[in-house]
Amino acid sequence: MVITLKVKRLYSIVLEKMRFLLYPASFIYKLNCLIINLLYRWKFFKPKKSPLPVISIGNISFGGSEKTPMAKHILSALLKTSYKPALVARGYRGKWERSGGMLSNGRSIFGTWRESGDEPFMISRSITEAGIFIGKDRLSGCRKAKESGFDIVVLDDAFQYHPLEKDINIVMYDPKEKIMLREPRSSIGRSHAILIKENRDKQIKSSLQKKVPQIQSYSYSVVNKGLYSIFTKQLLPPAELNNKTVLSFSGIARPERFKTSLKKLGVNPVKFLKFPDHHPYPPKSIEKIKQNYLSFQADIIITTEKDMVKLADIKELVSLPLYFLKIDLKIEEAFYTWLWSRLEKREQ
Repeated sequence: MVITLKVKRLYSIVLEKMRFLLYPASFIYKLNCLIINLLYRWKFFKPKKSPLPVISIGNISFGGSEKTPMAKHILSALLKTSYKPALVARGYRGKWERSGGMLSNGRSIFGTWRESGDEPFMISRSITEAGIFIGKDRLSGCRKAKESGFDIVVLDDAFQYHPLEKDINIVMYDPKEKIMLREPRSSIGRSHAILIKENRDKQIKSSLQKKVPQIQSYSYSVVNKGLYSIFTKQLLPPAELNNKTVLSFSGIARPERFKTSLKKLGVNPVKFLKFPDHHPYPPKSIEKIKQNYLSFQADIIITTEKDMVKLADIKELVSLPLYFLKIDLKIEEAFYTWLWSRLEKREQ
C-alpha cells in the first residue's frame, strides 16, 4: 500500500513535465495492484462487511476521470429517494486522513479542506444534506455513518481499496487513456458497471460487453455549467467573456482536461499556470497568480471548482476577478434504472 501511495505522488509530479517517465511508474503501480488483487482473490486477505450498503466509485487510471463529480451525482440522486446517504472518503492529504473525522452530519460542517482534503470539502459545500466521513479506514467511516443515522454509503476513489466489501462497484472509464493506468484494463472485470466517457464509438462499448458480458456498461459526458465568482457565487454571463484577456490556473491531476473545457467555452487563456495536484496554495503561489494577473493585464482569472474551495478564504485574492468553472455529468438514463433495481434486490 505504501508503494502505491508513493507511485501516485510520482505521477502527480511528472505528469505534465516528463510523460515518458509514466511508463515505468505505471508498470510499478500496476504490478503492485496485481499483487494486492491476487492476495484477495486467493483469500490471503478477506474484505470486511460494511453495516450499510456500499456504492463504490473508482477507475483504472490516474485522476481526471470524474470520480468525484460522479460521487456528487449519485449522492444527489439518492437524496431524491428515501435513502439518507453519506460519503466516505480517504481525505487524501487532509489532516484527518490517518485519524479519521466527520466533516458533515448532513446539517453542519465541522472542518475545513485542510482537515478533510479538498475533494470531500468541495462535496460538503454543494451536497449539504449528505453525511461526509473522512479517513483511510473506510470500514470505520461506514460504521460512523450508521451511528449518525445514515443508511447508505458512497465511496469516492475506492476501486483499488480491497479491505472493504462493496455491494455496487462502478468504474469510470475513458477509452482515450492509454498511458496513465493504475491497473490493466482486464481489472474492469471486478466491477458491476462501467461508465464510459463520451462514448461516440459503439465498437468500444460492444467490445467491452463481449469481454465482460456480466458487467453493465453505460455512457457519460462532462457538461460545463458556467463560470461562477469564487467570492459571490454569482454566474458570469457568457457575453462577459467577449474580448476579455483571461488568466487561468489549476492544481489538479489532469490540467489539460481543464484547458479543454475552457476551449469549449470559447476561452483561450493568455497564460495557463499549472500547480501540482491537491496544491494547498501557500503565499508563494498566491503571489505568482497575482504577478501574472498584473503582468498580462488580465480581465478575468479562471480556476477549477476543486481549487476554488482552497482559495475562497484568502484575503489577498478578494479584489481579483476570480471565477471557477462548475461542471456536471450527463449520464445515460438506463444507468439509474439499473442502479435502483440493484439496490432493491439487495433489500429483498
